[in-house]
Parts: sequence; structure tokens; C-alpha cells
Amino acid sequence: MNYRSYLYWINKKQTILFSSTSLKSTNTNKGISKDDREGFYKIVFSRRDVRSHFIKKDIPLSTIVRIINAAHHAPSVGYSQPWNFIMIKDEDTRKKIKESFLKEHEKAIKLLENDKRKQNKYKSLKLEGILESNLNICVTYDNTRFAPFVIGKTTISDTGIYSVCCAIQNLWLAARAEEIGMGWVSIISNKEIKKILKIPKHIKPIAYLCLGYVSEFSILPDLEKSKWLKRMDLNDIIYVEKWGKSFNKKKQIHNQI
Repeated sequence: MNYRSYLYWINKKQTILFSSTSLKSTNTNKGISKDDREGFYKIVFSRRDVRSHFIKKDIPLSTIVRIINAAHHAPSVGYSQPWNFIMIKDEDTRKKIKESFLKEHEKAIKLLENDKRKQNKYKSLKLEGILESNLNICVTYDNTRFAPFVIGKTTISDTGIYSVCCAIQNLWLAARAEEIGMGWVSIISNKEIKKILKIPKHIKPIAYLCLGYVSEFSILPDLEKSKWLKRMDLNDIIYVEKWGKSFNKKKQIHNQI
């Protein structure tokens, strides 16, 4: 399906496709089986921020809808659902986005001028798959949705943005469940994204995502595999009752995993 027919199909069928009632909903009163639980954790632990290994294979529109529908079922402050998803297939648009990445990437390289070893390491990393992936999605935040009073947002206004991040995580896990790789490109100018995608002033881009089928999912996250950083130990991130108060014995946490 080419880009024109792709958009036409969406415009003609969007009422059916994007209705939350159009897809079979899960019976939430039914218990979670052992296989369900193990499947969920398998998806969580095998999710990767994919920048490479994309292959030339179209993602069926029905699959894209399932993934976005999963994102749309994320929790949101005051049930405000402050997100939108811009699907981008056009190559010229993606080339413009790639140009923004390259500009911001050069700025980041210059920040490491005093550490040549780290700078060279950074330059060697593959940090986006804008053109190689099958589909790009820009996820946005609408601060005005259901304003001025949104339950739960009156004290911590940023909960709206946190809600969009929950939707992105749902999208990421759903993509992995569909054997689709996804990468989040954050070395990019929001100002340029808004200009290129004609996003209104009051709407804020939160994430620019690259999705596509891949030849493989790496066993380790790319930045861990390249020895940029490693995953922190659970004992270093869990405190008890108050900040800084750790378990007395490290094995207490690991014995529970």
C-alpha cells in the first residue's frame, strides 16, 4: 500500500479502525494466567531501543492500529488522554527530520571536545533509524485537552506529560509483542519537528519514534553492548521508607527475583 492509498484508507475507515470498541476488549475480570504473566515479563525484558537491524517489510495497517490502540489505553491524569499520534511515511518529510537529527548530533559531539575518547565512542554509536524504519510516529501532548480543570493535574501540572510517556511505553511494549522494533529519537529539535509536521503552537512533541520489523533483537541494549553504560544494580535504586536507606543485605533483593 503506497502512502496516498494508506492515508485514503485511514480517512475512509478511521471511525471503525480507531474506535476503542472496534477491537475485542479483554475481559478484565478474568484472571491472569501463568502464561500471560510470563509472556508479559518476556516482552518487558526483551524490549529494546532499536536503531538498526530494520528490514524492508511493511507493517500491516491492522497491526499499526493495534499498537496505537494499546498506547491509547495507557493511564492518564484525570482520564484526559492528552496524546495524539502523527504517522509519517513520506520519505521527504523523514529526510527533513533526519537533517534536524544531524544538526543536533553535531552539537552533542562538540560537547565532548574535552574528552576525545568518549567523543569518538559517541560518534561510533548508531542513534536513529529515521529513514531505515518502515514507519515514523510523532507522539504529542495537548496541555489544553479538557482544560481548565483536569482531575489530578491541579497540583502537579507535568502529570499530563507523564501520561503521554505512559502511552509511549504501552506503544513500545505492544510493538515488541508484534515483533516490531521501535526506537525513540531524542537528539532532535522540537522546534524543527513542529515546523516540519505543521504542529499547532499549543501542542508539544514528546517523542519521535521509528518502527519496523527487524532482522534481530539484540540480547543486550545497544548502549550496554557498546559499554557506554551498564544496567544499575537493583540494590542501588531501591530504598526502604526514606531516601538513601537501603536493604541491610544485598542478597535480600536478588533472592526475590
